[in-house]
Amino acid sequence: MDQLEQTVGLVRDIVGPELLGTYLHGSAVLGGLAPASDLDVLAVTRRSLDDWERRALVEGLLEISSLTPTVRPVELTLVVQSEVRPWRFPPTGDFLYGEWLRDEFQTGGSPRPGPMPDLAVVLTVVLAGNHPLTGPPPAELLDPVPHADLVQASVDAIPELLTDLDDDTRNVLLTLARIWTTLATGEITTKDVAADWAIAHLPPEHHPVLEHARNLYLSCHYQDEAWSEGLKAQLRPYVDDVVTHIDHLRQQA
Repeated sequence: MDQLEQTVGLVRDIVGPELLGTYLHGSAVLGGLAPASDLDVLAVTRRSLDDWERRALVEGLLEISSLTPTVRPVELTLVVQSEVRPWRFPPTGDFLYGEWLRDEFQTGGSPRPGPMPDLAVVLTVVLAGNHPLTGPPPAELLDPVPHADLVQASVDAIPELLTDLDDDTRNVLLTLARIWTTLATGEITTKDVAADWAIAHLPPEHHPVLEHARNLYLSCHYQDEAWSEGLKAQLRPYVDDVVTHIDHLRQQA
């Protein structure tokens, strides 16, 4: 059984008849998985999870998900349908598992309900990808996200994103390129396609750092990532330029 089947089976077994549907999103539906891409799954439920269900999901996902060359990281998001339909912003998420939270979960923590602005992006990709794993097509359970809320969610994520520049360099650079691309074109693309778009709209001095991030995304896992001192010196000028473009587009939206 592959990771996707294991993840869907885990959710189905724990949530039971309160599960309305599970949906693939992220790179898998935008254009294909890169070597280090997450398996992104959204589950829509009738009600909020109880404490036992939260812990059982975490324990199962700690076994299914990983960051190795042979096991992909799984990102699982659960939403209660009544919290996102009718749509309002910021939406409330009920549960979120990702590998960046592993240390917290291994010490006994469990995801709690709370505001989750990034659901604007997740639900937009789920609806566009239209890839049910269980349940009906996503449009039968979810409302479309207004473009203004998609812009707001994307821009609001930038300050926290930038705190990870030194530790998660490739992902931060590519995510910024994707935010810029989304605001400029209205479309959410894979990170490599967004990098190509951004490179075409950036001055030449910023091309090497983004080309390197794109090539890392397409060719290697996170543990194999390397940045020369010369490229590291170009990170902040690139970031400042892209954030300036994003701010300009946000003011126009």
